[in-house]
Amino acid sequence: MADLKLTNVAKTYGGAIDVLKNINLDIKTGELIVFVGPSGCGKSTLLRMIAGLEKITSGELQIDGQIVNDVPPAQRGIAMVFQSYALYPHMTVRDNMSFAMKLAKKPKHEIEASIANVAKILQLEDYLDRLPKALSGGQRQRVAIGRSIVRDPKVYLFDEPLSNLDAALRVATRIEIAQLKESMPESTMIYVTHDQVEAMTLATRIVVLANKGIAQVGTPLDLYERPENEFVAQFIGSPAMNLLSGEIVKTGPQTKVKLHGGGVVVSAVPTQTADKGLKVNIGIRPEDMISTTGDEYAFEGKVNITEALGEVTLLYFDKVGDNDAVIGKLPGIHADLRATSVRMVAAPEKVQIFHKGQSLLYRSCDGAES
Repeated sequence: MADLKLTNVAKTYGGAIDVLKNINLDIKTGELIVFVGPSGCGKSTLLRMIAGLEKITSGELQIDGQIVNDVPPAQRGIAMVFQSYALYPHMTVRDNMSFAMKLAKKPKHEIEASIANVAKILQLEDYLDRLPKALSGGQRQRVAIGRSIVRDPKVYLFDEPLSNLDAALRVATRIEIAQLKESMPESTMIYVTHDQVEAMTLATRIVVLANKGIAQVGTPLDLYERPENEFVAQFIGSPAMNLLSGEIVKTGPQTKVKLHGGGVVVSAVPTQTADKGLKVNIGIRPEDMISTTGDEYAFEGKVNITEALGEVTLLYFDKVGDNDAVIGKLPGIHADLRATSVRMVAAPEKVQIFHKGQSLLYRSCDGAES
């Protein structure tokens, strides 16, 4: 398979509308990279530039060390699975999957062996002689994936391949893609989605795109537990991380932050003497908030709505002070908390601190924010 490298890649339309700027990314053989971000952030545009379907305005794209900016799509060694299945309706599954190999004039025995192998991997052996109209949505998407696999490309590109499926099929097909990746450990895959569950469960690393560039790159747990900025903190995770404004009142190995309209939060993020008095936002995941009846608490508010989901209950608090609305997630069923005042605390190691949008966890050796 292949390494892939983007250096200062940018995309501009009409010479004036910047879609993407300064995209720098190294993708190693065997990784499954997921692009996520809000609608219009350029996820699919970046994928199409890698495929050669969109021209790169500036910068450099390398596949296996070769610059491919001007290489036609068919010669890049890339296979793409689109949002729509795009199967030939008059062809059987076997013919759909073998069509590209026949065009390339591959030997018949090689085509048959490849189809048999891919059909086994994707559990399509019993459907090879069916037309697409006789298949379910999930089966059709597997055929589309199989059509890519038989070509044995250097890089696989997936552009929101599950978005047309219903909820149950999405789960089943997502698991199948994960199993497919396990069976092809040397394959390099890039996957675009707006679904966080897909990103968190499939990715080797996630690339979060925002504001025409990359907001953060990291493993799913890195992004979830150690977001580098407030955008990533609130984009990754559902419900989003709570952000509460306050001021640092005590520095040191553990930091105390006095919240506006709330209590005091202790964070394991170390700060220096010069940080005292900084206006900051603290970030706490809803599931890291714990109810308390004690005098020491981070936040106290009236529960406006409860959502009992079975294994957990979501608590939606009224807005307190200048803080955004707060959401808590408690294990079990707590419908009785609706319309009551509840105090919440959080373990220091679960409390993030953001100053000017950036996490204080990320500092250079001299203590300056990076």
